[in-house]
Amino acid sequence: MQRTALYAKHLESGAKMVDFAGWEMPIHYGSQLQEHHQVRNDAGMFDVSHMVILDLVGAQSKAFLHYLLANNVDKLKESGKALYSCMLTPEGTVIDDLIVYFITDTQWRIVVNAGTRDKDIAWMQKQIANFDATLTERDDLSMIAAQGPNARAKVLGIMPADEVAIVEPLKTFYGAFVNDWFIARTGYTGEDGFEMMFPNAQAHKVWDALLAAGIKPIGLGARDTLRLEAGMNLYGTDMDETTSPLVSGLGWTIGWQPEDRNFIGRSALEAQKAAGIPQKFVGLVLEGKGVLRSHMKVICEGGEGETTSGTFSPTLGVAIALARVPASCGDTCEVDIRGKLHPAKVVKPVFARNGKSVLN
Repeated sequence: MQRTALYAKHLESGAKMVDFAGWEMPIHYGSQLQEHHQVRNDAGMFDVSHMVILDLVGAQSKAFLHYLLANNVDKLKESGKALYSCMLTPEGTVIDDLIVYFITDTQWRIVVNAGTRDKDIAWMQKQIANFDATLTERDDLSMIAAQGPNARAKVLGIMPADEVAIVEPLKTFYGAFVNDWFIARTGYTGEDGFEMMFPNAQAHKVWDALLAAGIKPIGLGARDTLRLEAGMNLYGTDMDETTSPLVSGLGWTIGWQPEDRNFIGRSALEAQKAAGIPQKFVGLVLEGKGVLRSHMKVICEGGEGETTSGTFSPTLGVAIALARVPASCGDTCEVDIRGKLHPAKVVKPVFARNGKSVLN
C-alpha cells in the first residue's frame, strides 16, 4: 500500500488509518464529527497528497485541452485561474473530474483523483500523442488543503510578508506560484481556504507549522460529509463511466461554445440532448428520522430513481443525499430505507455553504 510523505505525522496525530484506493490514509483522528465541525467553525487541514498533480507543457498544450476536456479552457483569461471539468469517453460518460490551472498558453497544472490515477494518466497520454505537448506526473510534490472560515487567516499568519503579498489577493478559484510552492484558493468542503502544493521534503515542516497555527488535522470521513453538504460530486459514487455529465448535475461544466470545438464525447452529448434527458440530479432532505446512504431506491410521481451518496448532515442535523431521479420528479419523493418508505424533500443539490444552511 502506498503512503504519502505525511504518513508519520498522521500517526503522531493519532489517526486511524484505512485503505483508500491503495493509499494508507487517515479516516479520522478520534472523532469524525468533531473534525467536521472544526472545519465548519474554524480551520482544518487535509493531507490530499495522494491526489495526482500533473504539469502540462508544450506549444499545443491548449489545443490538447480543447480536445480532452468537456469544459473550455478558453474561459481562462488570467494566469492562475482554475477551471473544473469532466474528461469524457467518446460515448459521453465520465472518465474523471479534474481541476486545471492556467499558467500560460503553453503551461498548465492539472489535479485529478487518486483512485483513478492509472486510467486517467493512460487515457491522457494516449490522447496527447497527436499533440506537441508533454504531461509530467509530479510525485515529488505533496498537497495539503486548509479549509474553514479561519483557514486563510491562519495560513497567511505563518507566511513571510513577501509571500503574503502574493497569496492574500488571490480570488476564489485562483492559484499562484510562490517560489517552489503552488497555492490555490480552491477546496472541496464549501468553505474558504487554500490548497497548497510543495516539495515532499518540506511536508513535515509544513504540517507542524499549520498545527502550531491552530489548524487541526481532518480525516477522509469528515471530508466526505463536508463535500456532500456542499453538494460536490464524488467520482465513482455520483458519476462514473456509466453516466454522462448531463445526468450527474454537471451540465454546467460543458463548454458548448464555440460549436466547432471537437472535444471527446461532444457528439454523444449532443445526441443525448436531442433525444431528451430522462433524468436529473437533485438533492434530498429526509423529512423524519433516519440516515440516507447510496443506492437507496427513490420513488417519485414520475417513476423511480436512486440515491448516489448520502449521509447524516452534522451541520444541518438531518439526513441528506444526492440522487438521480426522473426528469419529471417534483418537490417531494419517498426513499426506501430497509423496506420502509420515508418522505423526503427534493431540493437543489447544495445543502450548506460557508457554514450555513442554504435550504429554504
